[in-house]
Amino acid sequence: MEYVQLGNSDLCVSRICLGCMGFGDPAIGQHTWTVGEQQTRQIIRRSLDLGVNFFDTAIAYQLGTSEQYVGKALRDMARREEVVVATKFLPRTDQEIQKGIDGRRHVLDSIDSSLQHLGMDYVDLYIYHIWDYRTPAEEIMEGLNETVRTGKARYIGIANVYAYQLAKINSMAEKYGWTRFVSVQNHYNLIMREEEREMQPLCHEDNIAQTPYSALASGKLAKHPGETSRRQEEDTFMHFKYDATAEQDKHIVERVIELADRYSVEMTQISLAWLLTKVESPIVGATRVHHIQDAVKSLDVTLTAEDIRYLEEPYSPHNLSGVMAVNKPVMTNEPVWVTASKNRYRPGDLTHEE
Repeated sequence: MEYVQLGNSDLCVSRICLGCMGFGDPAIGQHTWTVGEQQTRQIIRRSLDLGVNFFDTAIAYQLGTSEQYVGKALRDMARREEVVVATKFLPRTDQEIQKGIDGRRHVLDSIDSSLQHLGMDYVDLYIYHIWDYRTPAEEIMEGLNETVRTGKARYIGIANVYAYQLAKINSMAEKYGWTRFVSVQNHYNLIMREEEREMQPLCHEDNIAQTPYSALASGKLAKHPGETSRRQEEDTFMHFKYDATAEQDKHIVERVIELADRYSVEMTQISLAWLLTKVESPIVGATRVHHIQDAVKSLDVTLTAEDIRYLEEPYSPHNLSGVMAVNKPVMTNEPVWVTASKNRYRPGDLTHEE
């Protein structure tokens, strides 16, 4: 395993992060394809054996059961200081807004719930999961700053965000002496490269780590055409993200297959080997032990500059898809962090990532 420092933090994380959205009680929550506690433990045990020390979950995943399964497994299998645990919180709900619960209180209530699920005293990285257009960013930042000040989180990250939002909110944090975001978790892979336009240069300039989700495009970059899985059959949001661009994306997938055959490796290894040349630690979901094994093997693949050019050549611009396409701002004449818009969302629609 290889390790890297996570942006402007002292967290040393494995180059592969185990994404835990596939863990949780399949009888509840928005996903039917998740795996139960026993299989979760098997995957986490194997991940630890392979040197993976970075685990990413969220309070939204299967109504908190992902956090519960992950927390219990890690408590049983590793010393707390040996692992880096990240979790995420959602925007305020309609009910919270109606009750007058502000952004600061929402963040503090959310971290307490996540720590209870995990059975831990703190998380290493607390992530603002989805930009809340109905809540002033000052309130969110006050809550996040307090989670760090009180030791409930060591660092903070952000996900599903535009580059201008990240730049502005980190500038706000610097102005008020609040904790700043050390990582960003956006949608980025070989067939969805829009992050390279503005987010990636910002991250390089400010030393913000990139830990992208959907590293394998929900399996599109890991399976031959015609191959399927339970997730691909049941995950409607996956089709929302990728079906519209399937024709243009197939040329990239064909080149992944070609290079995998040339190097006698799996498609997963080629796709992740490319991504590892761009980011610190991609998030790779797993619902089978071999998924994490194949992901870690990508560290043994070294692509040449010619290979990288060959994989990238067929790419054409994509519209934003997934969470960023659903959770759009309503334009106003005032800064988005000051004026909450009337943008509406359904939390169940906004947590389909990996």
